[in-house]
Amino acid sequence: MSFLKIWEAPEGAVGRDDFEVSVRIPGERWQPLFVYEAKVDMHNVRQASMAYFDMEGTVEVRVESRKETVQQVVIRPLSKQIPFEVEGAAVTFRLNEPCKLSIEVNGDRFGNLHLFANAPEDNPPKPDDPNVLFLKPAIHRMEDIQRLANSPLPGGAAPEVIYFGPGMHYLEETIFRIPSGKTVYIAGGAIVVGSLVCDHVQNVTIRGRGVLYLADFHRFSAFRGVRILFSQHITVEGIVLLDPPHYSIYIGKSEHIRIRNFKSFSTRGWCDGIDMMSSSHIEIEDVFLRTSDDCIAVYGSRWDYKGDSRCVSVKDSILWADVAHAINIGGHGDYRRGDLIEDIQFSNIDILEHHEPQPGYWGAMNINVGDNNTVRNVTYDNIRVEDFELGQLVDIRVVWNEKYNPVAGKRIENIHFRNVTYNGKNENKNRIYGFDRERSVEGVTFTNLRINGELILDAEQGRFDINEHAHGIQFRK
Repeated sequence: MSFLKIWEAPEGAVGRDDFEVSVRIPGERWQPLFVYEAKVDMHNVRQASMAYFDMEGTVEVRVESRKETVQQVVIRPLSKQIPFEVEGAAVTFRLNEPCKLSIEVNGDRFGNLHLFANAPEDNPPKPDDPNVLFLKPAIHRMEDIQRLANSPLPGGAAPEVIYFGPGMHYLEETIFRIPSGKTVYIAGGAIVVGSLVCDHVQNVTIRGRGVLYLADFHRFSAFRGVRILFSQHITVEGIVLLDPPHYSIYIGKSEHIRIRNFKSFSTRGWCDGIDMMSSSHIEIEDVFLRTSDDCIAVYGSRWDYKGDSRCVSVKDSILWADVAHAINIGGHGDYRRGDLIEDIQFSNIDILEHHEPQPGYWGAMNINVGDNNTVRNVTYDNIRVEDFELGQLVDIRVVWNEKYNPVAGKRIENIHFRNVTYNGKNENKNRIYGFDRERSVEGVTFTNLRINGELILDAEQGRFDINEHAHGIQFRK
């Protein structure tokens, strides 16, 4: 049996009219989706489109271009291999499972439609549940929310869920500091203008089908979508974030963090997707990040966050770096003693873009180790990289980046690439460099690496530049 759920956007939502998008269960009536504006690409900010719904079973999708005649259509990730039909200005296709897609008409990756078909929510709260504090659309004073969140409900207990109902919500002080033990639920059809913070708390969940909106804040306000600082057992799930001035999700000195089905777009400098400093036991699953800096970065010590980082898993996700790296590891640490960054896994990932004008920051998959750091035990498994604008596939280097690092990195060891493919024309030569005899790269293995269909079995095929301080580099079938 098929299931389909959509939501009306609130009055005040910023939309686009480049596409008309409708969905239906086969044989039933078409239901129109609201198409949100999703700004993309710091190099030249443009207004793309985004729509979403929940589904199960089989649904049909109809996308009609309102800006130009349809000559060509690409639905990405290409690995999904979704068949479609074009009739006039309309593209139609079926989905048999939840997925995250980019529909690109006539080769346009910047005025495209991002379509998010979510799985149904697992036991979402209801506004009238006895443990729910229901908030109507309003300008919310944080002291009022904090007071209500800790006051007894009619049943006698303080609410467990703070529920932002459909409509526009404005956080008067911009930042909402969430208490321990609470769930913040942003309902479908709700837009919350502001930033959510977990600071020295535990057992917090942020979830829903609504939108967190920060596009109207200046770049140097540096608001993040979600900040998780000195906290444990935090979950972020299901929401969409539009155009934060700084990171989408920022994790500092925290552990046991789970991020699932999170979608984000950014256009400002330092607008990374999910960055973590001195944190461990991080699970990232089924995310879509289209960012104007690194999509995902794993660091050691930085700012107030001190210590190693370990046990990070990123899987079943789509990364789109309009600027910089899709995946970045190792750049920051405690230069006096060095940090250990270890046991990192990336699996089943589609990288849809990598565009970086500065050659020193090339690398869709990047390990650049500074600050006396050691990076070890990193695995990339089943990674599909599509044609990107400017950069290189892999960059593994012990570096001294004088802009950020007082000293060079210490070591990179035990790095595995398995079943990695790149199909495109813009790739530069990949680098594997140690810094000197004491600060080396030791043990990098490529198993079934394919570039434009060619199996790479040694560095002599012209795809790699390996210096004398990198050892144990192997290529296997």
